[in-house]
Amino acid sequence: MLDPVVPFDQTLPNTLLILNLVKHPIFPGIFMPLLIIKHADVQMLEHVIAEEGFVGLVMLAHESETPEFSDFCKVGTVAKIVKKINLPDGGINIFISTIKRFKIKKVINERKPVIVTVQYLEEINDETPEVKALTRALLSEMKIIIENNPLFSEEMRLNMVNIDQPGRIADFIVSILNIDSREQQKVLEQLNVRKRMEQVLVFIKKEQELFILQKRITNEINSKIDKSQREYFLKEELKAIKMELGMATDPAASDYQRFKDKFDSFHFEGEIKELVEQELEKFSIMEPQSPEYMVTRNYLDVIASLPWLEPAAENIDLAYAQKTLENDHYGLQDVKSRIIEYLAVRKLRNSQTHGARRTNGANTRDRKTSAASNSIICLVGPPGVGKTSVGKSIARALNKEFFRFSVGGMRDEAEIKGHRRTYIGAMPGKILQGIKITKTKDPVFMIDEIDKMGVSYQGDPASALLEVLDPEQNVNFRDHYLDLPFDISGVFFIVTANTLDTIPHPLLDRMEIIDLPGYINIEKLEIAKRYLVPKSLEKNGLEKGQAKYAKESLLYIANCYAREAGVRNFEKNLDKIHRKLAKEIVEADDQREKRGEEAEKGKRGKRAAADTKKTNKATRKPVFIVDKAVIEKHLGKPLFPEDDIKKANKPGMSIGLAWTSMGGDTLVIEAVSMAGKEGFTLTGNMGDTMKESAAIAMTVAQKIGVERYGVDASWFTKNHIHLHIPAGATPKDGPSAGVTMAVALCSLFSNRVITHKLVMTGELSLTGRVLPIGGLKEKTIAAARNKARYIIIPKQNLRDLDDIPAIVKKGLTFYPVEFFEEALALALPD
Repeated sequence: MLDPVVPFDQTLPNTLLILNLVKHPIFPGIFMPLLIIKHADVQMLEHVIAEEGFVGLVMLAHESETPEFSDFCKVGTVAKIVKKINLPDGGINIFISTIKRFKIKKVINERKPVIVTVQYLEEINDETPEVKALTRALLSEMKIIIENNPLFSEEMRLNMVNIDQPGRIADFIVSILNIDSREQQKVLEQLNVRKRMEQVLVFIKKEQELFILQKRITNEINSKIDKSQREYFLKEELKAIKMELGMATDPAASDYQRFKDKFDSFHFEGEIKELVEQELEKFSIMEPQSPEYMVTRNYLDVIASLPWLEPAAENIDLAYAQKTLENDHYGLQDVKSRIIEYLAVRKLRNSQTHGARRTNGANTRDRKTSAASNSIICLVGPPGVGKTSVGKSIARALNKEFFRFSVGGMRDEAEIKGHRRTYIGAMPGKILQGIKITKTKDPVFMIDEIDKMGVSYQGDPASALLEVLDPEQNVNFRDHYLDLPFDISGVFFIVTANTLDTIPHPLLDRMEIIDLPGYINIEKLEIAKRYLVPKSLEKNGLEKGQAKYAKESLLYIANCYAREAGVRNFEKNLDKIHRKLAKEIVEADDQREKRGEEAEKGKRGKRAAADTKKTNKATRKPVFIVDKAVIEKHLGKPLFPEDDIKKANKPGMSIGLAWTSMGGDTLVIEAVSMAGKEGFTLTGNMGDTMKESAAIAMTVAQKIGVERYGVDASWFTKNHIHLHIPAGATPKDGPSAGVTMAVALCSLFSNRVITHKLVMTGELSLTGRVLPIGGLKEKTIAAARNKARYIIIPKQNLRDLDDIPAIVKKGLTFYPVEFFEEALALALPD
């Protein structure tokens, strides 16, 4: 493309200093000024002027602050500096006359000043009729452009006509057209005059098409405006351009009409109508460039996006709801029963209050009706027992939209009630955001982790929820951002928590509590068979039936790897097994494919390869029998060995029951004595309440030791007693271990072991009365998990036994006691 090379010309130097060009290349045969600002370039040109006055002009292929030789194009133009004018700021203005194209032959200095040796290039110009025709075409087409573009002066046209060389004509035209610098560089590198002229002719045609489009737009505008509207010419021209692109011509007017139509369909009345009309009128006179324009637009958009119209009457089908809950969850009969009862009451109330419905805000509904329209369910239980999935099932049973958000760790009440519009970036709270997303006034809302909210200088989210969850108030709920009454009494609120201890009492008072205590192993077995195993197989790319579990295998996982109240860790362990099985399948398939490829290339030939492929196809879906050995292979040694059952097999030991936010658990109490100074030491990270219970237990046990077991009173002055609860890193508190600690001390004083597989719970008073405790259901599950057979409970907790499912109580014998002597007779019978 660059050849032929011009033989060395005596009038031009073969060594040039290079001045880099950034925006576009400069063509030969042009006289023009150049403004030089950079100090390094000024110094270089001062040197050039002092010598011969020739400089090489080369465009940068890649822009750089500190260009090197690799950034330069290979073809440039040699120019003669004709005149120099010094500028006040230290720069110079030079006038150059460009002469010829050159190609860089060799680099002498790669960094500034860049010095190269060059070869001058001669044009390939055939004096053919085709070249003459192209010359006339260029001149005539450029005449059209010059006549329609006021930027092209008459002087340019005369200069172009006076050029007698076809190549120079093409160079001149391409230098004045507004085209990409890379395209200009391609023209500079083209030595064949005919091809160069053809390239330039294409650029001229593209420029003409732009002028035609511009002229059409201008004519359309001129036909619409008269002399008195000339000042709007530019705006109208912009409108025509946007119409060509399919864009809205007046977004403000379009938004105003959209909002007005939407608000008219809501039939607002009273306060809402007055405020919306004010905001809409203010919006109509705002300029789109105004800072408040987008603020008001966003506010109106939120109002328009909310479902103000009353929803259709609920169609609650109790049979369908019962079927949905049974299909989605195994066990939890008490929970299901409570939910069905709740839905039945809701259906009955809806049938009584259903009538003519009006837009929210049109008139205030009767408070008694609104208060009766809804209540809030609070699902309480340890992690992994299915609280969130129960909420989803309720939404599915009611055929309603479901929206969930968590308030765990939330410290800003604006997350609930929104930010005031005076703040930058203000937005509605989670309640209105959920209603906007679900597009209905009666969705099912699940508020997770309500027991883990915080308090900060930004407010108390728990207090903000009081209005949200109070049926007396949420009929006219006011979000700080919206600042309009909005009826959220139709929302079915479900909240979840791991414990009720940290929930403020006023908030707790607004909710109906439903306990999800956890699962025993039999329930975990059924849940795994029905839900967890199929779900995990599908999630890990395995087909149904590819992994088969015996009853004993699932129970082994539950007992030895997932002994928590829920089934979350159970599911994680199944996922782990199935991932490893999937890995084995893929590796086996890869090995078979590899053997098949080798068979095709080996001596066995095509028949052997076909047989291998047939075998691969037949064995692509292996079936795994997951037994104890496979489980231990993939999950490692058991976290809870099967024989790791807490036992009281020595004097001074007893087994108690404890409640935690993770569910129930068993608690080992250990007591020892040693000769020495009188004293009573407590260890095991006990809280203040538990320490007080231990002191009471010591007093009661010491009295019984003297009176019943014949321990000499002086023995206590000569011996030091130490009571400990293992797992010292775990904080423990509460009064329900009083009976357990007293039994351990009596076992120590009598030097006898308590009854085998006996566990107990109960608060102990100083007079020996056994007081009621909480969390009996969770504690009973923990006892069954620990393979206990007998449970001592306070007599006043008999009422709680009815709330415990029969499957949990199966195999357990409960002994209600009123006084400690009764518990002692069971633990240490005569």
